[in-house]
Amino acid sequence: MVSTRETELLARVPDGLYINGTWQQGGGDAIEVTDPATGAVLKRIANADAADGIRALDAAVEAAESWAATAPRVRAEILRRAFDLLQERRDDFALLMTMEMGKPLAEANGEVTYGGEFLRWFSEEAVRISGRFGLNPEGTGTMVVSQHPVGPCLLITPWNFPLAMATRKIAPALAAGCTVVVKPAELTPLTTLFFVQLLEDAGVPAGVVNVITTSTSSAVAGPIIADPRLRKLSFTGSTAVGRKLIQQASEGVLRTSMELGGNAPFVVFEDADLDKAVEGAMLAKFRNIGQACTAANRFIVQESIAAEFASRLTERVGAMKIGRGTETGVTIGPLVSEAAVAGTDALVQDALAHGATLLAGGKRPAGPGSFYEPTVLTGVAPASAILTEEIFGPVVGIVTFADEAEAVRLANSTEYGLISYVFTQDLARGQRMIASLETGMMGLNTGLVSNAAAPFGGVKQSGMGREGGLEGIQEYLSTKYTLIPVS
Repeated sequence: MVSTRETELLARVPDGLYINGTWQQGGGDAIEVTDPATGAVLKRIANADAADGIRALDAAVEAAESWAATAPRVRAEILRRAFDLLQERRDDFALLMTMEMGKPLAEANGEVTYGGEFLRWFSEEAVRISGRFGLNPEGTGTMVVSQHPVGPCLLITPWNFPLAMATRKIAPALAAGCTVVVKPAELTPLTTLFFVQLLEDAGVPAGVVNVITTSTSSAVAGPIIADPRLRKLSFTGSTAVGRKLIQQASEGVLRTSMELGGNAPFVVFEDADLDKAVEGAMLAKFRNIGQACTAANRFIVQESIAAEFASRLTERVGAMKIGRGTETGVTIGPLVSEAAVAGTDALVQDALAHGATLLAGGKRPAGPGSFYEPTVLTGVAPASAILTEEIFGPVVGIVTFADEAEAVRLANSTEYGLISYVFTQDLARGQRMIASLETGMMGLNTGLVSNAAAPFGGVKQSGMGREGGLEGIQEYLSTKYTLIPVS
């Protein structure tokens, strides 16, 4: 049941494409955005076709020169105003995310905080873009190294963090002096549309940020990527789609940033503080209903404590409340779609067929909405698909190990390398695991690592490039070397 407040909020969310500072209709049939908790249609919005995508790129190209020439302090102050406006409107953004994506309202509020930090961080970084200057070794000239905006960018964002993934890409691009075309996910586009309205209120000039919503992503993105005026592609999503985009981007030798799939190991040694390990597991697994590339996917627990760890974790999981994210006390909302439920259940049933033991959950509850019970499995066999495929659901699969060498082998036995989690009270072992695990990020005795001030990204088939931190703005800058001869 949609409340009066929800109805009023939806009425304030734009339903068009945002191109060159104006709201426009798309060339395709309207997109229906639904509430995954009920299946009800929340809003119908514009659907871009390929021509709309090129018009958005036209606007970004036209605005590129003037935005690049805009003083860094001016760009910084616009981003800071956007941060301040987001704090004022945080309740609206949190509610909107819960409605279109399903996450509990408390988590949606956390995403507003997290997403806002990218605006604040990169508002500060905009005025710190630097270079270097010095005499060359031969003494024949002065070397000047400067950094410049890469140019118009295409930013493709996922559905699972509709605000934070937008701010994590848009903020550094604008701070660096780049203009952008943003293509949000079809399942959760409303937050991005509401956010670009905020950017307009913050003073972002026409053409600097353009947003196209579409149900035909490849048909719309393909011509943009192929256009020689585009200079940068940033994508967050599956590795399979990322590979295709990298191939397309190679034709124009585009700068690319790819944040792709994950298969995060969560390693618990026998000397770990089990209270901290269980708390970390709850954060690393069930945040965002398990629908995060950083979600713990494989729980690798030392044999001597595996039963106790599983027992404590199952007790916590059993106390979780399932429901629409706006309801009081709900800790597990719906998965984003029926397809997500089917995929999650298929992995669980495969693990059971290979001999796993079910300690909690394992099915979808009765009633409407795309819900799936939080689930705990032990004794997961090596042949189980749940150990090799990204789950993207509230499912814990536990395997055991005998010693540190086996733990490292199990953790690294994946094509992915985004993040790992390790729990141990042995400092030397912790240092060895930092060196041994093949991931771009690690949580040592914690289940939550994301921070706007830190570089986010992976190795192997989890992607390339970094978002956030000092490194984040570099993804949108090109380096130029100039030699000035000594007269």
